[in-house]
Amino acid sequence: MKLSLIATTLFISTLAQASDKTLINCVSRSPTGFSPALVMDGTSYNASSQQVYNRLVEFKRGSTEIEPALAERWEVSDDGLAYTFYLRKGVKFHSNKEFKPSREFNADDVIFSFERQLNKEHPYHNVSNGTYPYFKAMKFPKLLKSVEKVDDYTVKILLNKRDATFLSSLGMDFISIYSAEYADTMLKKGTPENVDTSPIGTGPFVFSGYQLDQKIRFLANKDYWKGKADIDRLIFDIVPDATTRYAKLQAGSCDMIDLPNVADLDKMKKDPKVKVLSQPGLNIAYIAFNTEKAPFDNVKVRQALNYAVDKNAIIDAVYRGAGVVAKNPLPPTIWGYNNEITDYEYNPEKAKALLKEAGFENGFETKIWVQPVVRASNPNPRRMAELVQSDWNKVGVKAELVSYEWGDYIKRTKAGELTTGTYGWSGDNGDPDNFLSPLLGSDNIGNSNYARFNSPELDALLDKAIGLSNKAERAKIYEQAQVLLKEQAPWINVAHSINFAPMSKRVQDYKQSPFGYSYFYGVKLVD
Repeated sequence: MKLSLIATTLFISTLAQASDKTLINCVSRSPTGFSPALVMDGTSYNASSQQVYNRLVEFKRGSTEIEPALAERWEVSDDGLAYTFYLRKGVKFHSNKEFKPSREFNADDVIFSFERQLNKEHPYHNVSNGTYPYFKAMKFPKLLKSVEKVDDYTVKILLNKRDATFLSSLGMDFISIYSAEYADTMLKKGTPENVDTSPIGTGPFVFSGYQLDQKIRFLANKDYWKGKADIDRLIFDIVPDATTRYAKLQAGSCDMIDLPNVADLDKMKKDPKVKVLSQPGLNIAYIAFNTEKAPFDNVKVRQALNYAVDKNAIIDAVYRGAGVVAKNPLPPTIWGYNNEITDYEYNPEKAKALLKEAGFENGFETKIWVQPVVRASNPNPRRMAELVQSDWNKVGVKAELVSYEWGDYIKRTKAGELTTGTYGWSGDNGDPDNFLSPLLGSDNIGNSNYARFNSPELDALLDKAIGLSNKAERAKIYEQAQVLLKEQAPWINVAHSINFAPMSKRVQDYKQSPFGYSYFYGVKLVD
């Protein structure tokens, strides 16, 4: 009788697990962290903020259009300097082994999430060595005048100046909402860093564990304010090799994969077990020059090396049809793109002539830094760097390829050690300013402006643009900015990639994000 009861219990348990809908997403690398305020890469955002956290406003799935989220509605003052958010009631935070919330989401959580990043005296500001890169990249420290609690479900944010991008910026991951109660509890326990390593939010999936460089696990949030997800379990399986990811997809041990090998795409599209979604990426792959270091402080040198690179050869060898030549730092799918600009053509003789004018008739020696990871904007950074190295060699510039571990690569770049190197960026809110200000505005030297480009003229254009509410007027200013950047050449604009999402045919209702992230709420699994 006892054995029979045990056997029956095991059978029921096995049956329950079998009926669970588990989606396995095979990804190329581990996250750098689980706290969206602290990181600045899509892999980490996918592993935390898209699943665990919510924001005051969100982007509709597959769209750049803003819709209410933790704020049910908002009001904006006539002068554009005051935003009042009326918060959603009845939203519950997750719990874990160390913390059980005693209250629902309210204004205290919004205040905490902003003040931690804004106020250097805040008890959490220095926790986890926080540098808040995206908060700084979007110039929030200068933009925000105050964040005030009006009552438990009303928050007022005052700006120092009008900013047409503010609402869309609030839909980005760096301003995800944390639990102030969880933070207070961990601070009293002497383990404040748990807020960043064991995330608690209000999102559709609850973080349930991370095996270093192996798997990240989530469970559906049964109390999610939009309703429980169709998926019961979500697993991020970390599989660095693209060929292995595809093999696991074919074998049924992955339901989706990221960053496929472009050489496998034709085969995937013909594979009866696989469907491949695609769309133009809101991204840019580029070669940054350190404009503070000789000889790259000389605009003629930068222009010469633009003329020296055969971008079409890079598209053929690196992207294999999965990308287009970039002539501007903005992708052609974004409004404000200046299509009237003429790109630097491949012209080695013109490159040599400009190098001679700059005093480098016999060329020079330098280094090209090679990013050590594949990203959505660049399927093969090393191959790209090798082609650039070969092209520059033809005009007398001898370049050594160097690389570092990814975290060290970015740290050294921000410190100004870079000579010239490969980088990439994917937009996060569909606004031109989200490319130009973080990547080339002088406020972001030492943060995300890797070229350390300092142009008062560009800064003035960007400041003018965000102060306008008329989109057409803003677009004209961004067109002017692209003309300036073409002439000053702080980068070689190399390519805009196409984003691909290979998946099992049992995955239904998945919508690609224009920002390259994976949103799993709303996705269904059909056997």
